[in-house]
Amino acid sequence: MKSIKDFSVTDKRILVRCDFDVPIDEKGNILDDFRIKQALPTIEYLIEQKAKIILMGHMGRPDGKVVEELKMDKVAEKLADYLKISVEKEDDCIGPDAEVESNKLEPGKILVLENLRFHKEEEGNDSEFAKKLSYLGDIYVNNAFSVCHRDQASITGVPKFLPSCAGFSLQKEIESLDKVFKNPEKPMVAIIGGKKVETKSKFIDNISKVADFVVVSGLIAKEVVEKNIQFKYPEKIVLPTGQLDAPDINDESIKMFQEKIAMAKTILWNGPFGKFEEKKYARGTIAIAQAIIDSGAYSVAGGGDTVEFLNKQGMIDKFSHVSTGGGAMLSYLAGEKLPGLEALGK
Repeated sequence: MKSIKDFSVTDKRILVRCDFDVPIDEKGNILDDFRIKQALPTIEYLIEQKAKIILMGHMGRPDGKVVEELKMDKVAEKLADYLKISVEKEDDCIGPDAEVESNKLEPGKILVLENLRFHKEEEGNDSEFAKKLSYLGDIYVNNAFSVCHRDQASITGVPKFLPSCAGFSLQKEIESLDKVFKNPEKPMVAIIGGKKVETKSKFIDNISKVADFVVVSGLIAKEVVEKNIQFKYPEKIVLPTGQLDAPDINDESIKMFQEKIAMAKTILWNGPFGKFEEKKYARGTIAIAQAIIDSGAYSVAGGGDTVEFLNKQGMIDKFSHVSTGGGAMLSYLAGEKLPGLEALGK
């Protein structure tokens, strides 16, 4: 998989697939810009190299229609604030106007394209749509790990038409996850919260190969019992005590989890425990997060709810790596091939 540093980008149009799928309120105001911040190192490098920078991404699920609050204007404004330069915004992501704007872009300048998912062809991985996107750049950079498990036009289609490579954020994701899965310092503890055991059972089995303990939430444990799911390494699974569907984990469970976490040299965390969004039920998840920080272990966290929680608690910077990917992270650590990475030759 080639890096952006393997290419000469000066004076070239660099088409960057970013992860701009940020949470917003009903008026389209950005509630959490963590994913936008992850794009900055790549963009800053391209500015320094005097590249012509065209950024594309999606937000929400507009189902192929234009949705006012899902437009990329607020993303462009955030980028301008962080980069301290003017950022242009195009009204569409393909077409003659977008091509004209990309061609007249000055070196070191930025153009943000409109939401890719305003066109149903994006999620449909339409080859003609991918080709039209490719007209806007000379080199394609994938910097959006969180959508690499999707076989979509801007992820797997565009690399068929342009020289392609990974951005810094995507590279960092792979390096951080490989450090956890391929060569972790032992003992290793995986902490799997949330629910939907059917989407996490393969991941739990795969991570159990390398983890010494796998701590799972009550809701996952409840589903395991109800659906009679058999894990390959049941002796490594650590379950909470008490009522499995309780809104928060009890003191006994917190103490048991803290003891396991304190032993660890490597920790992977995906998914909160209990109804963390209600303050009175956030105690268990806060205790887990604090125990991870206090352990001093190499720590990787991921998943939308987990990132949202850590952001609200002001804890993001205290983890070794926080992944932008939820589904992509689980798929990668489950040993699945990610279409977006395969398109880049990994």
